This record gives sequence, structure tokens and C-alpha cells, in this order.
Amino acid sequence: MRFFGTCFLCLWTIAVAGAEPAVKVTELSANVLLLATSSGNVVASVGADGALLIGTPSAASTSEISSLLAEKTKSPVRYVVVWPEDLEHSQGDAGWDKIGAFVAMQEKALERLGGHAMGPARPVPAPLLKLGVDRPRVAFSEVLTFDVNGDAIHIVHQKPGYSDGDAIAHFHRDNLIYLGEVFPGDGYPRIDAAQGAKLDGLLKALASWSGGSFRIIPVYGKVASGADLKNFADMITAVRDKVQHAVDAHQTESEIITQHPTAEFDAQWGHGRVSPELFVREIYAAVTQKQTP
Repeated sequence: MRFFGTCFLCLWTIAVAGAEPAVKVTELSANVLLLATSSGNVVASVGADGALLIGTPSAASTSEISSLLAEKTKSPVRYVVVWPEDLEHSQGDAGWDKIGAFVAMQEKALERLGGHAMGPARPVPAPLLKLGVDRPRVAFSEVLTFDVNGDAIHIVHQKPGYSDGDAIAHFHRDNLIYLGEVFPGDGYPRIDAAQGAKLDGLLKALASWSGGSFRIIPVYGKVASGADLKNFADMITAVRDKVQHAVDAHQTESEIITQHPTAEFDAQWGHGRVSPELFVREIYAAVTQKQTP
């Protein structure tokens, strides 16, 4: 079902067979769709030049999304740029390579999925083997630019925040920003030290796009604003400052956790994939690591 005319944000649901209950599709503009899958949002530019997908698509959604795109563009061209996520839950290329898409990933993130981009190959993570999907085969270092469907879409590698493979995607015509797990949307952020994460880098990335008129696409949930991004960054800063003060007072990690420094924020941010306690532990690790000579 599709609505035209004065309807700017059109929402409908596509039934999906199997374990995936639905792919929720929101039309953000004439050429841009927001596709919500079980492993995260995917932003799609669709038009005469084909389709460009960015985000963390689920393998279970690939067939349905592919069918949807075929209804919306006569071009068979498909580009998919995959963002880094927790390796235990990564779905790799979500099966897009097997159906002929050009699939890419930032080189540091690809290396963790068993790629060769930064050196010798590593073992492919078990979740990818279980799902029967592959890792992307193409990597970029700093910048990817797409001139498609009447838009200039820039994908730019960032300083380590959630991970050292972070990137932002900027859809210039539609004033859209996608930050990946730097802005999860469903709760507290994951600052994944195993993937080279840095708290300062995460805050700098958020600050770069806070305020203003940008529409921000989170990993999960609905489109947010620059003001929402600023509130999220302010929350992280407030918790960091509380933990820093306690560390300066020579309190232990356990003592800090019992003080519940996230209490005032838990109602809004405490129900996502990262628990309040895990978030405090992440902040504590970041603060104490920074003080280590």
C-alpha cells in the first residue's frame, strides 16, 4: 500500500515469512525509505539509478526488502554498505552478495568479520557461519561517495567511538544523518573496547551533529532530531562526570555501581540492549583507562 499527496511520512508493514514478524517501512521522502529489521534500521535510497542500502540489515529481511525494491525501481543495481555491530549478533552481508549486490564495509570492521582488509585473515565469527551468510568482500578506508537517485550521499570514516570502524552517512538532499551504534536509539550506547571504542570519540561524533535541522536515523526506533541527539550526548556526559568524580574520590567500580549514577536517566534510556550497570562499567573503564599512564 502506498500513499501520495500530502502524506510525507507513510508507514506500512510487509509481512515476512519465518521468524521475522515484519519489515516496517517508513517513506522519508520520494526516494528514501527507512526499513526497520530485527537487527536494526536500514536507510534506502531508491530510484532510477537502483538502490543504495546503509545500516545493519538482518538476513531474514533480505528477500522481502529485495522484493520491495524491485517494485520501486526498474534498475537491478544494488549497493549495500554495512555498519559495524556486536560480533556475536552480526549478520555480515545479510545475504546481499549472493543476490548480486555490491557490498562494502569500513576496513577495520571488515577485518573483524574475517576479512583481509587490514592484514592476515581472521576466523569468520560463529554467528555468520550459523546464519549461512557471508562477510562483505569490499572495504573502504576513509570515504565512499554515491551520486545516485538525484542525491549526493557521503559515507565518512570517523574517529573511534562505538568502534574504530565507525562511519557517518550523510544524505545531503534529504538532510539525513546515520551514525550507526554511536546513536543506538533504543537505550544506552555500547562502548565496545574489544572493537577499539573510545568514549571521547563517541561524544565528539554526537556533538558534530547535535542541534540544527538534521534528521537523525538511529540503529533502532523512529527518526530523531538534532535536539534528541544533543539530549543523548548530554546524558552520557552527565554520567561520565559522575563516574569521574567518584573515581577522583578513589571509589571502586563496585562502589560506583551501588550509587546508581544513571538513576535519573533509566526511565528513558535504561530499557535497551545495554543495561544501566553495563553502561556504568563501560564509562568506568573509559575514565580509568584515560588516567592510566
